[in-house]
Amino acid sequence: MRIFKNIAFFVVLFSMLSSFAQQKKFIVHTVAFYNFENLFDTINNPNNDEEWLPNGDQNWTSRKYRQKLVNLSRVISEIGTNDQQKEMPVFIGGVEIENRGVLEDLVKQPKLTAGNYGIVHFDSPDKRGIDVALLYQKKHFKPTSFINIPLIVDKNQAKVKQKAENEEVTDDKIEITDRLYTRDILLVTGLLDGEEISIMVNHWPSRSGGEKKSSPFREAAGRLNRKIMDSLFKINPNAKIITMGDYNDGSYNKSIKFGIGAKMKKAEVQKFDIYNPFEQMAKEGHATLFYRDSPDIFDQIMVSESLIREDYSTFKYWKAGIFNRAYLIQTDGQYKGYPLRHSANEIGYSDHFPVYIYLIKEKK
Repeated sequence: MRIFKNIAFFVVLFSMLSSFAQQKKFIVHTVAFYNFENLFDTINNPNNDEEWLPNGDQNWTSRKYRQKLVNLSRVISEIGTNDQQKEMPVFIGGVEIENRGVLEDLVKQPKLTAGNYGIVHFDSPDKRGIDVALLYQKKHFKPTSFINIPLIVDKNQAKVKQKAENEEVTDDKIEITDRLYTRDILLVTGLLDGEEISIMVNHWPSRSGGEKKSSPFREAAGRLNRKIMDSLFKINPNAKIITMGDYNDGSYNKSIKFGIGAKMKKAEVQKFDIYNPFEQMAKEGHATLFYRDSPDIFDQIMVSESLIREDYSTFKYWKAGIFNRAYLIQTDGQYKGYPLRHSANEIGYSDHFPVYIYLIKEKK
């Protein structure tokens, strides 16, 4: 009897070892997006930065600026990391950036030097003097092209929209009489470990003046996103595209549901469609910020259909998350549970939590 028990034990053990040996191993890369919230230096530049000077309303000193860099570098170095994933993000899309100089200061922080990050940045026409940018790990990604694409809309967009309902009016035909100066859309294409991928970084017009009144501006941004994607698909029908950003809209808003045409369920995604994993998270009550005391997800990362196919011989989307570790959360007071941001008494992080996705590829 004992012999049979021993044989049974070794059969089970062998089966477990064989199963373990057959488990597939993957290369994993984290793709992140983070609203840096007012990453300004202390130098008086030719932009609208007076508030963020030592003698400005924010009393923004060199000490505070240095602490902001330390705080942001900690967050970036930890986004998406866990017991299995040790490496910091291969991409970080960032917004609310004053200029290239602050990014150069950021990537030199001790926690980020191991990433050896490159920078893609353009000055934007935004009236607040803030830009969008992409940081990338040079050892993994080689940019082949990059461009800033302006979002040109009229402040009287609501009137234009009404006109469009009565006659055919396209974005190209709109006569701009009073331009809204907002952030450009950044498009970067390059090779991720030898595979071509395109990334768009967005910071859409705010809800200043009210959500309904300002919605046409973000709807225009959604259509421009779709236009850029379609142009990439014309060049390569299997183009791998990631669009990320602070959209100042939720996944349910027209700008994303109809402008981009994002889908919540993978089963709904057809050729050339876009999948948005953050829509389901929003339905479950998760949040990246609190807009007028209501939790919402304005920070999102969406991927093209080509990135959700069930073939991991090339990089594919795996899963998504919101990075909201305890140290990023306000622990007391009126804003308990909110993202821990800068205040008169404390240099925090941001009024947004970062978001991320994993790209995976089977090791050969």
